[in-house]
Amino acid sequence: MTETLAPPQDPNGKEPPFRAVLTPHRSLGPRGFLIFMLAVSAISFGTGLMFFLMGAWPIMGFMGLDVLLIYIAFRINFRALRLYETVDLTPEALTVTRVAPDGKEQSWHFNPYWVRVCVDERVGRSSVLSLASHGKRLVFGAFLTDPEREDFAAALEDALRRSRAPEGTALA
Repeated sequence: MTETLAPPQDPNGKEPPFRAVLTPHRSLGPRGFLIFMLAVSAISFGTGLMFFLMGAWPIMGFMGLDVLLIYIAFRINFRALRLYETVDLTPEALTVTRVAPDGKEQSWHFNPYWVRVCVDERVGRSSVLSLASHGKRLVFGAFLTDPEREDFAAALEDALRRSRAPEGTALA
């Protein structure tokens, strides 16, 4: 999911710099997770109770273990979704910052006049969004879908084109 943020308008009336926060898509919110876990628990308990009444009482423990493993898998997935990346463009630099789920940050800086935005199409696989400059390449936005990568690349290329234009020049 891409969210483009624009800081407040500069007092001089200049166009604000480009800023975007890239986050993984979260299809299941906290309320949905609660409902899902309640449904899984109810089904598991009902099935386990049925086996218990038939005399296969050890199955009851395995049904509880299933619920626990599903819960742990979702918690690990939710932790991984805390990853996000920010892309900041100022006249001086294009900065990409990746914040890992554990809070560790990594930043890469590029000169906005030399950097190229690339979306490499790969047959049968997801495309790759990257920045290239002076023989170095940074792949980012790996959690975005192909259409989101293309949309973001177009927005970033437009912002770079505007930042490279001399002041007072109108771009068509």
